[in-house]
Amino acid sequence: MEFEIDLAMVRDITSREYERARAEIAELGPVAAYRHSCERHAERVAAAGDSGTLACKAGCYWCCYFSVDVRAVEVFNILDYIRLKFTAEEQARVRNEIAANSELLNRLSAAERAQRNIKCPFLAAGRCTIYTARPQTCRNYHATDARGCQKSFEEPDNLDIDPDFAPLVYQAGGAHVDAFSVAMRNAGFDVGVYELNSAFAAALSGPAEARQRFESKRNPFATLSGTEAPLEFMDENE
Repeated sequence: MEFEIDLAMVRDITSREYERARAEIAELGPVAAYRHSCERHAERVAAAGDSGTLACKAGCYWCCYFSVDVRAVEVFNILDYIRLKFTAEEQARVRNEIAANSELLNRLSAAERAQRNIKCPFLAAGRCTIYTARPQTCRNYHATDARGCQKSFEEPDNLDIDPDFAPLVYQAGGAHVDAFSVAMRNAGFDVGVYELNSAFAAALSGPAEARQRFESKRNPFATLSGTEAPLEFMDENE
């Protein structure tokens, strides 16, 4: 799908978000700053001119079986959320699913992972149980026709399927995430991306130590190395 970049919108979002995020990271710390950023993220996506074309709605969860990348700050925000909101039984279920998913994924190559449906450990009874704390990848993934998402789910080995999406929503969300990530990187925090199940398995093996390493601006997960995500809407030097 080809589209033109709305440079004025993108530059306004990246400029505003970078300055706000930089100030809040310094004042509040990375996780609290991320929570504030998520509120602005939702507002910017909702304000995009084509947000009314989205087909995503409650009860639609085809994409909850696709691979998801997360950053460390998202992992710790979600761990805080489930600690506050989940029962002991729900927490145990999530831990068990993360362990099972990680064991399966560790046996697959990168190509095999891309062609395999694996249920998100936070999906239960057809709904996202961490919706308000969901990762940025999930916040930005959207479609204007859910049939494309369903087709991707039904044909996981077909990598040529490209669900239709809303260009302005895509740009607003992507620009926002880029700006927050650059602010985090420039503050010295890890902004590498990790496969969701692997990151949570690593964090849960020693959550206090992982959090301390992250907040000390070190690699949070001793057994993992993050992958650098390319910026789409900001220059590397900003």
